[in-house]
Parts: sequence; structure tokens; C-alpha cells
Amino acid sequence: MFVLGKKSLANLEGVHPQLVMVVKRAIEITVQDFTVQDGLRTVEEQRQLVARGASKTMNSRHLPQRDGFGHAVDLVPWINGQPRWEWEPIYDIAAAVQEAAAEEGVILRWGGVWDRRMEDLPSGRDGLKRAVADYCRRHPGPDFIDGPHYELA
Repeated sequence: MFVLGKKSLANLEGVHPQLVMVVKRAIEITVQDFTVQDGLRTVEEQRQLVARGASKTMNSRHLPQRDGFGHAVDLVPWINGQPRWEWEPIYDIAAAVQEAAAEEGVILRWGGVWDRRMEDLPSGRDGLKRAVADYCRRHPGPDFIDGPHYELA
């Protein structure tokens, strides 16, 4: 079983409690360790990410929403003591988040398949992998697929 480290817990500060609850449950049931790379962001942080091409919008759910909380997190695989942006372990994390969200009754959208809620996607790592492939077929071209990203729907 994995646990969230100090930095991950710090990166959850200011994130909506429902999303925090899902992340904390997901780390308990995942087969792939992960770090909370990003939670709540400032407008300046978001501007810098857009300028670098690491984000595509200033309308990010990582920014404080009307309720004052960030509504998004980025969960990156933690492999050999460092974050790694690799799809195979991302699918394992997504499966754990999907299961945790269902247990907690929280509706999420995943950056792997932007146009559907996670609850409407096939379950498990293989189902999610097929859903990403289907999304890519339906949205050919330079779409911004963001496997580590989860947000309240």
C-alpha cells in the first residue's frame, strides 16, 4: 500500500474536499504509486504554464473557483524516486481514481478523455486505455490529452 508524502499533501491544500477525499482513497487502492504534482494554482503560475505550453488555458480548474477551492489535481506516477509521465502507469492510477470516485460518489472528468465523465468510461486500466484510444480516433490532430489531470465535473 502506498501513502501520500508531505509534498503531495501540501499540494492538496486548497483543493476541493471531495477531490481530496478521492485522491486519498485512490492512493490506498492503487497498484502504482503517484505524487500529487499540482493542485491549487495561482493565476501567475497558470500564466507561466500556458506560456511554456504545459497548459492550454487560463480557464483552468486548478485556479480558485467560485467556492474558493481548486477543482483539479495532477497525479503523476512516482517511479524509482521521481515523477514519470508515462502512459502505462497513468492507466493504473486512472483506474484507482475511477474506483475511488465511484466509492465516494464524486463525479470527475479525466484529462485522458475530456468529453466524458469518468463514471461513463469503461472501468479498469484496460477499459480506460481503450477509452483514450477511442477519444484519439474521435479527436484527431493536436488535442491536449493530459493523463495525469483529474477535475470535478
